Amino acid sequence: MKQNQNTIRTFMIICLVFILGQAATTENDKDFKMCGIWRHGNASRNLTYDLRPGCEDIRILGNEFTLSIQGSITAKCKQSATITLDSSPFQNQSNFCVFWEPLLDLLIVEVNGRNRTLCGPNGLQGNCCTNLSPDYQNGSKLYGIVNGSIKGDPISSNVMEIYTFRGESINCKKKFCDEASENPGGPNMIEEAVMKSSKIGRVDLPCVQGTIIEMEEGFTGHNITLPAPRSNQSNTIPSIYLPPCLKSEVRKKSKVVLTYFRERTAKTFFKQKKSPKSPESTLLDDIVGISVENEIITNLPEPVRIRFRHSALPSNFSNECVSWDTRKDKDVMWRSDGCETFNINAEETECCCKHLTYFAILVQVKQRATVRHLKALTFITAVGCAVSLVSCLVLFYWLCKKRKGKKNQSSLVHRGLVVAIFLLSLFFILTGTMANVGNETVCQITGTLLHYALLSALCWMAVEVFHAFLLVHQVFEIPPPSWLFYLGGFGLPALLVVILVSIGDIYGQRKIVPSDDVNNPYYMCWMLDNEKSRLVHYIVNMGLLVVVMSSGMVMLFYVVRKIMKMQVLKNRYGVFLSIWGITCLFGTTWGLSFLDFGPFSEATLFLFCIINSLQGFFLMLRHFIMKRIEKTHESSGSSSGSSKQLMLQTHEKS
Repeated sequence: MKQNQNTIRTFMIICLVFILGQAATTENDKDFKMCGIWRHGNASRNLTYDLRPGCEDIRILGNEFTLSIQGSITAKCKQSATITLDSSPFQNQSNFCVFWEPLLDLLIVEVNGRNRTLCGPNGLQGNCCTNLSPDYQNGSKLYGIVNGSIKGDPISSNVMEIYTFRGESINCKKKFCDEASENPGGPNMIEEAVMKSSKIGRVDLPCVQGTIIEMEEGFTGHNITLPAPRSNQSNTIPSIYLPPCLKSEVRKKSKVVLTYFRERTAKTFFKQKKSPKSPESTLLDDIVGISVENEIITNLPEPVRIRFRHSALPSNFSNECVSWDTRKDKDVMWRSDGCETFNINAEETECCCKHLTYFAILVQVKQRATVRHLKALTFITAVGCAVSLVSCLVLFYWLCKKRKGKKNQSSLVHRGLVVAIFLLSLFFILTGTMANVGNETVCQITGTLLHYALLSALCWMAVEVFHAFLLVHQVFEIPPPSWLFYLGGFGLPALLVVILVSIGDIYGQRKIVPSDDVNNPYYMCWMLDNEKSRLVHYIVNMGLLVVVMSSGMVMLFYVVRKIMKMQVLKNRYGVFLSIWGITCLFGTTWGLSFLDFGPFSEATLFLFCIINSLQGFFLMLRHFIMKRIEKTHESSGSSSGSSKQLMLQTHEKS
């Protein structure tokens, strides 16, 4: 029985040592950590300590009754006392560790898993005693310290009565800043150290200035201007408003840490390892960090407001509030998600953000020419869409009237495309209005419907190409069922949109800033400007457009080639309009979006907006011209007319 008890006791000791060893691997923020096993007697045991300011040495002693910590290594702490230790679950030995953080003047002793703070944090220290290295040691035969180690590195496995460590006096703040600047998580290291300093008010480090605010019960919000560097009392210091909702109802008190990185230190601590939203973008000098003690703050009902002050930007520059969420991105990655930008005046920009992290201003150094004439492009597109709306209604009525009394699959396909273009024009006209007067949910719904209408229009163009191929080459004796076309034109886009909605964070309010008037951006309900939405745009939108355009170009080339071989080309005007109508029918005009580069990019963009916004009108015009040509040839009784009609209308006749 006794042997079993010894076996169990030995197993528990091994487990405890393993657990302490695992815990030790996570204690990377301690400047000094000495651990070991204290062998003692079975009588009552004490922890004694005698600590004084200075930088000489620290002695860790162990004997039959006492574990003692003595020495001069603190900056301000002067403490001495004796603590009676609880009965250990083991008879003859206890696990212990001594932790020393000179920057905080913090010394902690852990015995059998229980922490005791001998010197509490007392602000961030300037000159401190650090770099403690082993010096004098005195062995023992029975009682003392076994398996002593520093930060997991063994010192001695023998029984030692005394371990002595000598220190070195250095500028602790400078050393800490140097270490943090070399660490990818440097800003978080600084934030954590400032949080643990137990100081309220201004905090100065060579690399950062900060402020600690304590939120108590009844917190009604707080306005604060961040402290300026001692050497620079500039008027460009950011100011911050903390809303009342920042205070947790569960906690009686909460500390808020605000850190301010400026100029050189901002570039040092926030090295851009991935390209920002645009390679032509740059950050302003100031970066502000905000965090609440032991809390992750997101989706605030009232935003935190950070007002940055800067020199006036040129009129063709735009600025945007961005943040780096260290929980999402290990490397520095600036995103605009969760922040709104308000240009107070030429020298002030306010960021309203519903989460806490690091914030900055991203400046677009060189605006693309595609947004140089945003107001004119918007007006042209709106007028073109309005004309297409009316044209689609007229054409849809004509196609339905033509269908009476006979089944015509070509008319069915045409009607599907007309409905899709009608919806696309309608939601594009509404998107600007909904973005300015509707709430966030309404804008998300409008953006979703606009994307569905765009995908549906592209899919129906692909259906037109497929149907034309079937009719011209007579692949099947029995035409495919009508539901197959509806499934491709309306069903597939619906499936894609449902998947994107389930993913989330795709649709919402989108801001487009014109380079010639940065203070009057255009808002629309569409896909958000984030990585997820951009990925969807390139895979879904551009991928589908490439498929439609390439297949349409092949079919268009085939039709034009047939027309040019024909002998009857008297009505060149009708031939041109027919080819132009087929071009719109097959979606090849959307290929202009790939030509938006070089010196003709502005002309290409205007041409793209004019042609594609009037697509409904061009389709209506083509169908009426084809109807007129058909009647002309029927009345003349020309045998070649039917052949010409077949080629001009491509797939009007099955």
